[in-house]
Amino acid sequence: MSLHTPLVALESTVIAHGLPYPHNLALAQEMEAIVRGRGAEPRTIAVIGGELRAGLSEAELLHLATSTAVRKVSRRDLPIVAARRLDGATTVAATMWVAQRFGISVFATGGIGGVHRGAGDDISADLQELAQTPVIVVCAGAKAILDLPATLEYLETQGVTVVGYGTDVFPAFYSRSSGLAVDVRCDTAAEVAAIWRAKQQLGLPGGLLVTAPIPVEMEIPAVEIEPAITQAVQEAATRGLRSAEVTPFLLTRIAELTGERSLRANLALLRNNAAIAAEIAVAL
Repeated sequence: MSLHTPLVALESTVIAHGLPYPHNLALAQEMEAIVRGRGAEPRTIAVIGGELRAGLSEAELLHLATSTAVRKVSRRDLPIVAARRLDGATTVAATMWVAQRFGISVFATGGIGGVHRGAGDDISADLQELAQTPVIVVCAGAKAILDLPATLEYLETQGVTVVGYGTDVFPAFYSRSSGLAVDVRCDTAAEVAAIWRAKQQLGLPGGLLVTAPIPVEMEIPAVEIEPAITQAVQEAATRGLRSAEVTPFLLTRIAELTGERSLRANLALLRNNAAIAAEIAVAL
């Protein structure tokens, strides 16, 4: 691999905590293959035995997909897993931080965290990471289980530019549109690369959020998915779930309520984001 090989970071929480085996392993392998097929090299991010890793072997991917002892790791957890030599699957925030440490500028994920519905006091570390860590994050918007207007407001306050990839509106994960405007529309990877270079030349801190709508044939319109989201959010509140407990519960419950239609949508948008991220990495 040459010094200028385009690289794409991939997160590992979707492997260890997002999907059941063997679907999680198959997806991890498929996303890596998609990135390679677009001319870039994938680097799945994780912590193995306390060591930060950017790029995993097949055996390590299998370990993440099957072990019940893999900790979910955000930025705050990195010193814990490093000191205690634990295995960890990285969230969006931790993946961004590790990616930039290894010189990787582009990262593909499903949806970022954000401001949770309710009082608005439960805010994902992903948003602050976007404000301070220089990585392009390609996603399908914020997870639809969140308060999307409040999430966009937080990003604006933190100075994070939100790009719509082939769209003028912020995607809503399962749905192609939230009805909320993005800061700028880009229709090509070259346009995204130009904005990224300009941001760096201006000396502005933080990342760039590139939001790509789910492929149209796999979309679940908001009017169809919202009742399931509302029910799942209410159940999470009844159980008293907080912080890192909330998102896994909501995604699992929504999959149950939609007969796995949401799971298929989740897989489709992950594949799409990996392809777009690779194209951006090549353009850079």
